[in-house]
Amino acid sequence: MEGEVWSTGPHRRAPSKTAPPPPGSAPAASILVVGDSLSAEYGIARGAGWVNLLAMKLRAERPDVQVVNASISGDTTAGGRSRLPAALAQVRPVMVVIELGGNDALRGLDLSSSQQNLEAMIEASRAVNAHVVLVGMQVPPNYGPDYSAKFAAMFATLAKKHRTGLVPFLLQGIADRPDAAQWFQPDRIHPREEAHPRMLANVWPEIKKQL
Repeated sequence: MEGEVWSTGPHRRAPSKTAPPPPGSAPAASILVVGDSLSAEYGIARGAGWVNLLAMKLRAERPDVQVVNASISGDTTAGGRSRLPAALAQVRPVMVVIELGGNDALRGLDLSSSQQNLEAMIEASRAVNAHVVLVGMQVPPNYGPDYSAKFAAMFATLAKKHRTGLVPFLLQGIADRPDAAQWFQPDRIHPREEAHPRMLANVWPEIKKQL
């Protein structure tokens, strides 16, 4: 699996001593994205993932906001929970987008532990006054209807309890369409590059609402 990916929105030059940048031209706030391979551009060209597309959109619509992508391929909720405090201290974000849980399901990890990890991440983000957007996932039916239902409900339950933003299903309009296979890489897990604009379209309304 790939290593850690850190990317930002608008790259800035150091302000000139004689000509400071115009008001609103330099980012004053950061959105921290903590996710797994779905957010770390696994198997696609650099810069083509939904997180970078978000950075580009903000560059055009909200140049005062930048994006920091702290997503790692293969990461679980436990991994995200362990590294979040350092990321919060470094970035000091106004918003944290949490896109984790899929690898927990793939490994058959206990959902109660996954829920506790996500809850701890929400609370840690709130402790530094950051808004939270929880990005949900769903698992294929072969995991069993009970597990699949509980996994999907986990995100909605946490969002309701902590009043966070919620994206019910990151891959809505991709994994649930009749021709879904052609929107995924050969592993049938990771979306192709062409799917990432749709992923951004699923996430953007909640991010915009929180901003």
